[in-house]
Amino acid sequence: MIYLENVSYKPKDAQSLLSRARELVSDKTAIIRDTRVSQRFIEYDISIPENNEIEEITGNLLSIAPLLQHEYISDKKLEKDDAIKHARNLFNTEKYWGAHEVLESVWKNSYGNEKALLNGLILICAAFVHDEKNESEICISILKRAMMKLERANGYYFGIKLDEVKNRISEIVKTGNIEHFII
Repeated sequence: MIYLENVSYKPKDAQSLLSRARELVSDKTAIIRDTRVSQRFIEYDISIPENNEIEEITGNLLSIAPLLQHEYISDKKLEKDDAIKHARNLFNTEKYWGAHEVLESVWKNSYGNEKALLNGLILICAAFVHDEKNESEICISILKRAMMKLERANGYYFGIKLDEVKNRISEIVKTGNIEHFII
């Protein structure tokens, strides 16, 4: 993932930013799969072959905005409490795709009500990813599915105030006004 500083872009700019980035690295073997625009940054989901230098790719993207950071997404296994803590941090810094991936690794090894709860949290992440791509209707639709998964969830889950999360999602679904929040 490559994160550029968001100086003035909105989610409606995601598609044009994706096209522009692809043009800027068209002579490279990198593949830019997707672009998401949060309040803080522009997130590029990119695959770079091992023999390419990340600095060469990020250098090309600097004409869009200043570089904030880049990070490699790996399949390393974290203990459940570490994974959820990491996912919360990613979520709270608007890195919803990363949070989705980390929570999914926990979800795969869970059962029953916990599996449904984790699926609900994953769906919230997915919904906000779509919001960052200016896909509001898809976001709301996914949030409705998340609410169904969170139906039995209440209290706290690894420090996440589930009732508060459900209230926030319910308000978004009811009003159609998508506001991101922290968990």
